[in-house]
This record gives sequence, structure tokens and C-alpha cells, in this order.
Amino acid sequence: MASPVSPINPYTPLSAAPSSSSSSNSTSLFSGYLNSFSRWRAELGLPNPGSVENLQKEVKATHLTNYAFDGGRADLTKSMSMNPLFQVTHSFTLGSQTMAPSYNFGAIYATDNVFLQGGVDHDGNVNARLNQGWSNGHVSKAQAQLSQTPGHNLLQLEQDYSGQDFNLNLKAVNPWPTDLTGIFVGSYLQSITKNLACGTEWVFQRPTPSTSELVATYLAKYTSSDRSWITTAQLQPAGILQATYWQKLSEKVDFAADLQLVATPMRRDAVATLGAKYDLRLSTFRAQLDSTGKVSALLEQRFTPTFAFLVSGEIDHLKNSAKVGVGVMIESSALSPEEMEMQMQQMQMQQLSPPQ
Repeated sequence: MASPVSPINPYTPLSAAPSSSSSSNSTSLFSGYLNSFSRWRAELGLPNPGSVENLQKEVKATHLTNYAFDGGRADLTKSMSMNPLFQVTHSFTLGSQTMAPSYNFGAIYATDNVFLQGGVDHDGNVNARLNQGWSNGHVSKAQAQLSQTPGHNLLQLEQDYSGQDFNLNLKAVNPWPTDLTGIFVGSYLQSITKNLACGTEWVFQRPTPSTSELVATYLAKYTSSDRSWITTAQLQPAGILQATYWQKLSEKVDFAADLQLVATPMRRDAVATLGAKYDLRLSTFRAQLDSTGKVSALLEQRFTPTFAFLVSGEIDHLKNSAKVGVGVMIESSALSPEEMEMQMQQMQMQQLSPPQ
């Protein structure tokens, strides 16, 4: 008599063991490929290209766009602590042709991983900024602005990650989670070789739930092997091109050029800008000339480590107009009187030493 056959349980996975083994093998195989690819990238020794926001950092530091001013200006800074850094600033501006007289009180607190900055002006407008550095190249940023003017309030959230040979940045400006409105920006910059880096930036604007726009920008950056010159390019398919060139001519002289081309069905325009920066012993001089007929210059003369005098000027030949600005920067140092005296003696020795 044949032995009875045990019934088969329909809920028993007949191929459980082979399926688990296959999944484990696939995971280990993928992990092996990923580790091999990571080792191969590390052996290439590609440098970090920097962020898209700092793509033109050297050009902006040479030109006057972020430094020129007109009217009167005074910045008074007091350092309360050096480690951690904590300082307050009183800023005054008046007599400007483009801005109303204003007063601003600001404060900065910084450690190795945290940067806090805040300010308030005489109209009650408040701005604040927070940078929090994490491990492995992660930096979280937040920026807020509360204004008395309707429509000028701002909230910006940002996450930046710097890898060994790339940079990834995600940003949201005035996001609203209920209807998903706001401005969303994503950028990626990758080193292709030790000198060339390419990337892209995408801007998605959604001011209302029924309207949206997507704009793409393609980026390229080439750095010489000795980092003595850098050239960049930004292209939008709509017909907008910006190219820059920066070169360090000597230890104290920088040169920068910027070209902006607009070739759209509604507008055709081009602006070229040339600028130079001279770093002297106790002063910095910037000069700039563009194709619209504007000539501008800025001199920052530091008489002592805590006192600087600024003179800014601009002449627009096509509009037959001119602007002049004068400013002072006074800093209250945390150094002791003996350290201040030693620093002054070093500055006097530099003045008496022959030029190199």
C-alpha cells in the first residue's frame, strides 16, 4: 500500500530559498560594481569644481559690481569675541542718487560649523541667514526677509552637497506646500577632467497653481593647471549667453572680462565689461570699463588695521552723468594694545621696504 502523500500548503513559498539567494547575489553584484566605480573615480584624482553659485567668484571679486557705491557711507564694527566669532555692525548711508538714506544694525555669530547673520534697518525690515555645516560636505542654508513693503517677504531654503569631484545644490524660494507654488532651483556641476567641469542648472517657477515655467542653463568651467586663469560659460537655449575670463597677471594684479549676449526674438543686445584689481601694500584699487560707456573706479585705502577710507566714482559718457561716493570703515579690534602696536610696526616696515 502506497504511503499517503502529505497535502501541499498553498501559503508555503516553494521558491523562497532560491529567490532569497538570487536577490542576495544581485545586491552583492551591484555593490561590487558600485565600489569598483567609486575606486575608479578616486584614482582619477578629479578636483571639486565648486558650486554653481561661485562659478564666477573670481570675476565678481575683481569687478566693481558688488563694491561700487555713491553718496556717503560709514561702517562701524565692534568685535565682541574672536572664538567663537561675534561682532556687531552699524551701517549708515546718505546722499545716494539711487537709494534713500538708511541705517542698518547687523550682527554675526560664527563657529566652525555654524554661521548666523542678522540685520534690521530704520524702517523695521529684518533679514536673517543661517548656514549649518554637517559632515561629509553637507551644508544646510536658510535665509529669511521680513519687509514692511508688500510682496518683498522672502524665505529661501537650500541644501548643498560637495562631493570629491562634483557639487549638488537644491534650493526653494518662497515655497508653499499646499499648492506647491514658489521657485525651485536645482544645479549640478561635475569635473570631467582636472581642468574642465560641466554642469546644468534648472529653474522651475510656479507663481500660481495654473502657471509655471521651466528654464534650463548649461554651464562650463575651465581652469588652468596652475590656476592662473579661469574661463566660464553659461548658455540658455532661449538665446542668452554669458562668458567670463579671469587671469592673475601677477601676485598683486588680477584681470577679468565679462561678455553677455542676448539674442531672442524680442531683444538683441550685448554688453562687454573689462576690469582690473590692484592689491598694493595698504590699499586695493579696482577699475572697470564697459561697452555702454561707463567708466568706474574704487579705491580702498587702509591707514591702520582698524581704519579704512573708500572713494568710489563712475562716469556714464552716453548719459553724461557721474556718481561719486565717499566712505569710511572703522573696526574695534579685540587685540591688546601691545598686539596693536606690533601690527602697526609691521605695517610701517612694509611701507619702508622696497617694492618687489
